[in-house]
Amino acid sequence: PARPALHGAAPGLAPVVDRVPTRDKVVFLTYDDGAERDPRFVDMVRELRLPVSMFLTDSVVGPGYGHFAQLRTVGASVQNHTLHHASLRGLPYAGQRAEICGQQEKLKARFGVRPRLFRPPYGTYDTTTLHAAADCGVAAVVLGREPDAHRLRPGDILSGFEEPNLTEATVRLLRRIQAEGFTPARLENYL
Repeated sequence: PARPALHGAAPGLAPVVDRVPTRDKVVFLTYDDGAERDPRFVDMVRELRLPVSMFLTDSVVGPGYGHFAQLRTVGASVQNHTLHHASLRGLPYAGQRAEICGQQEKLKARFGVRPRLFRPPYGTYDTTTLHAAADCGVAAVVLGREPDAHRLRPGDILSGFEEPNLTEATVRLLRRIQAEGFTPARLENYL
């Protein structure tokens, strides 16, 4: 599908997206931080050709980048979630830029691709965040919602899997997505 135009951002500010405007019966699976490194998750992503977006924080991933390299080889995308998972709202521009651009550079150096998408830690941000994100080459600031008891809607960006086992939580969520008549899609194809 063609990417919809991203609206709502003033010049020099990255747009904020909390849901993709689409009529397609699709939802998007996004995962934050990079603490979970279950090899079964890699197998599941490969076997199901599951389109997932991993928003990585450098200080959380630490020496675990090899796991995410494996995920990339089976089709996952790697996106930016800052260097240190600091709450950005209220920080001065230089600090926000260092957190966002610093992780852009680390991910580019590690994977050869500069992320297009950025998720602010804790979902908190301000105009300075949007300015710094744009200056760091981010196309969109992506928020998400927990796959709670509410019915899924086309274009939902799902995140916040507060489960001890990411693989099992994803299997349960996939059953629900299918039962509600949706399909997981690649977020990067829509943004």
